[in-house]
Amino acid sequence: MPSAQKPAVRTSCAIASVLLALTLGACGKEPPPPPKKAEVVLPVEPPPQVAVPNKPVEPPQASADKDLAGKVKSALLAERGLNAHGIDVVAKNGVITLYGTAETVGRRETAARVAGNAAGVKSVENKLAVVAGS
Repeated sequence: MPSAQKPAVRTSCAIASVLLALTLGACGKEPPPPPKKAEVVLPVEPPPQVAVPNKPVEPPQASADKDLAGKVKSALLAERGLNAHGIDVVAKNGVITLYGTAETVGRRETAARVAGNAAGVKSVENKLAVVAGS
């Protein structure tokens, strides 16, 4: 080979060697691409059912008894001179029972009369105790 060609070959070989070294040196230095995240699609479930206890249905008679007792109590409270705060009224099938205390025998009888005059009352059981100062 002539001597003039040797430097050119050397230069070409040197350049090729550098390019090869750069190419091989860069291999494996790039971070791998991040793995694709798999989307997890969960089935949509309806919210759990909450059990609500059924309210016991009040029989019609119990409601009527409660209303009648309320009417009688209101009538007793409206009566002048009668301390109806110490009187409990219970109604069952139109029968009124008075519990509690009255200050005198006269007020005890007044409470029974007022209760008996209320609409819907069939009879009155007067169980009021006479207690002076009550």
